[in-house]
Amino acid sequence: MKKNIRITLEYDGSRYDGWQKQGNTDNTIQGKLENVLFRMAGEEIEVHGSGRTDAGVHARGQVANFHINAEICPDGESAREYLNRYLPDDIRVLSAKIVPERFHSRLSATSKTYGYYVETGDKKNVFERKYVYGCGKKLDVKAMRQAAEFLIGEHDFKSFCANRRMKKSTVRRIDEIRIVEHGTKLEFLYTGNGFLYNMVRILTGTLLEVGSGMRRPEKMKEIIAAKNRDMAGRTAPPEGLFLLHVGYEGERETV
Repeated sequence: MKKNIRITLEYDGSRYDGWQKQGNTDNTIQGKLENVLFRMAGEEIEVHGSGRTDAGVHARGQVANFHINAEICPDGESAREYLNRYLPDDIRVLSAKIVPERFHSRLSATSKTYGYYVETGDKKNVFERKYVYGCGKKLDVKAMRQAAEFLIGEHDFKSFCANRRMKKSTVRRIDEIRIVEHGTKLEFLYTGNGFLYNMVRILTGTLLEVGSGMRRPEKMKEIIAAKNRDMAGRTAPPEGLFLLHVGYEGERETV
């Protein structure tokens, strides 16, 4: 008999090629987890993640699940302890528990919250340099907040998707965008029911152009309507992006 184990984990994505296991590299978060689970179970264990974070992107609240023999792993704590014993220091399982058979970390998710961090000072904090984007100039926060208002709600976000050949629906719902000032550092918080490939980084890059005076806030309406990637701003670098929280029905948002 197999148990369905749900884990919540954090990782520093700086040296990894993203979440998803790939044929041309074994240096991925999913790959590292599956290697340890193979060692534990003696067989291939597929790990399903709630989202495929890109190369260089970090997570404080990634959620994943996998099925494993109950005799080898009788409870979530056994999985957490074993994984943390053999995973590299930049990946840590925060919690693990047995969940119903039908739970799937991605398909069962109802919301996700991402954070993007920008340093507007002339140089990044030495101890945060791998986790923020160094913009290096003062930004018009009020204008960016005005622009963000046009993004709230359900829209076709094709203009903010890096996959130009996307065949599936590009309609998503953004519930909230908050831009919080912490001295010279800005925190962009995005909560929605799902995000397209590079969507958060393109949204941030576009908002930064508004903050730099390159675009007017109301331009967001035209960008959405165009459904054309060329109309939106550049893709912000990966190091400032964190997956903070994944929401599921019946659970409280903690971000």
